[in-house]
Amino acid sequence: MTDSFATASTARLLVVEDDDTIRDTVCEALEMEGFTVLPATNGQSAWDRLKRETFELVVLDVMLPGINGLDLCRKLRELDQQPLVLMVSARDTETDRVLGLEVGADDYLIKPFGIRELVARCRALLRRHQPTTAIAARLDFEDLQLFPKECRACREGIELKLSPKEFKLLELFMQHPKRVWSREQLIEQIWGVDYIGDSKTVDVHIRWLREKIEANPSEPTKLVTVRGFGYRFG
Repeated sequence: MTDSFATASTARLLVVEDDDTIRDTVCEALEMEGFTVLPATNGQSAWDRLKRETFELVVLDVMLPGINGLDLCRKLRELDQQPLVLMVSARDTETDRVLGLEVGADDYLIKPFGIRELVARCRALLRRHQPTTAIAARLDFEDLQLFPKECRACREGIELKLSPKEFKLLELFMQHPKRVWSREQLIEQIWGVDYIGDSKTVDVHIRWLREKIEANPSEPTKLVTVRGFGYRFG
């Protein structure tokens, strides 16, 4: 998991797009906004680069030759340094958007899109994931330990592989045990008030987090659903 997120002046972005015109246009626009941008023409070349280099954000097309965008997004979860993912696709049904979020995308943008909107979404994703000052050096709950300053968490002494949002969710929950959070409140706290994506991403990330912190994710005891209200930890 990435320890911190860079500002636009230092952030490294990877644009994965097989259409030469779209790729060149997106890369040029992002570079003009101050990002360091590298291109990839297919899923395999992107994966080879992501294994060697660190990026804060990946602009990822779904329809790619070889490894498609959905499969590449799944593979990204294997990395210790997990970048943010802005998935772009001409597929615009709710099922397609939910699938993109379920495989690990942080936001989903429908083609054709405006360049200004793409740049704004990239900036919003990076801004929402700026590191914050830790309140405590360590938080404990049952078999979980979370170290805010180190951006890591353990269960029964074994370090958990958490995505940036999973870590921020767990940190928020452990800082406020017993509090019930609505989906809207979690979006505001974790994704930011300017989030313009699908609110179902909260449910997706809750499910992923349960898979890592619960003995039986289908019957959670730490992170529970309060029907009609939201989620409670503890």
